[in-house]
Amino acid sequence: MKQLQLGIAIFVFAAITLSRVVVAAQPITNSPTTTEVAVTITGGFQTERVDNGRPVVLIASMLGVTPEVFREAFSGVTPAKNGAPSGAEARANKNALLKVLSPYGITNEQLDEVSNYYRYKASQGETWAQTQAEAVATIVDGKITGITITNAGAGYTSTPKVTVRYGGITYPATAAVAYTQDFATNGSITDITLNP
Repeated sequence: MKQLQLGIAIFVFAAITLSRVVVAAQPITNSPTTTEVAVTITGGFQTERVDNGRPVVLIASMLGVTPEVFREAFSGVTPAKNGAPSGAEARANKNALLKVLSPYGITNEQLDEVSNYYRYKASQGETWAQTQAEAVATIVDGKITGITITNAGAGYTSTPKVTVRYGGITYPATAAVAYTQDFATNGSITDITLNP
């Protein structure tokens, strides 16, 4: 009996010692180092030369037509030469616009709402409604693993320039701009991908 107890005690002692050795032999793993850096987004508010500063791509999207259709409609408009147009000139211009746009289901009220929202006076330093987009890049163990848009922005009429600056190197990226029929999201950035 004593020999059996002694044998069990030796077995338990050996098992405990072995388990300590196994635990001690396990490799120590370090968790990855993760950080975030701001993404630089510049430009994106340029208009086509033919549009003379009008954000046609935004206006057309809100009205549910292509920029080409809106340009065709606007080609019938006669701008006032001195100051604001007279009542007769304003009515003639509105009729010229609706002659092209009304077959697309666009009403006078819709046209007024969209036109007023994007109207601005460049001569006074104004711009149409614009919201600057923001994003951050995730860095894991020194490598950029992804870009997260924290503010999609709005009012972009062209593709902005996007870069990520990290470790003394500037990495270019490409943004995707979406045009919608919602003032809050029209001309917003939907995706940013790091260039190969």
